[in-house]
Amino acid sequence: MNAQEPAPPRRGLSTPEELLTVPQVMARLQLSRSAVYDLLRTRQLASITLGRARRIPTHALTDFIRTRLDQEAA
Repeated sequence: MNAQEPAPPRRGLSTPEELLTVPQVMARLQLSRSAVYDLLRTRQLASITLGRARRIPTHALTDFIRTRLDQEAA
């Protein structure tokens, strides 16, 4: 890429607010720590690992809730 070419658009996460910690997910879902980790372990809730820290993208939490609502409506 030379100096005249525009940078390609960024994909994915753009702000730290888009990544939630386990305690933040616990609060939003009103679940215990072990229940949230069970969701992560069974891959019902997607996450990424940064070093030793687990982070949950906000879109993953939204997708999880939407899937659960769809399952209960069926």
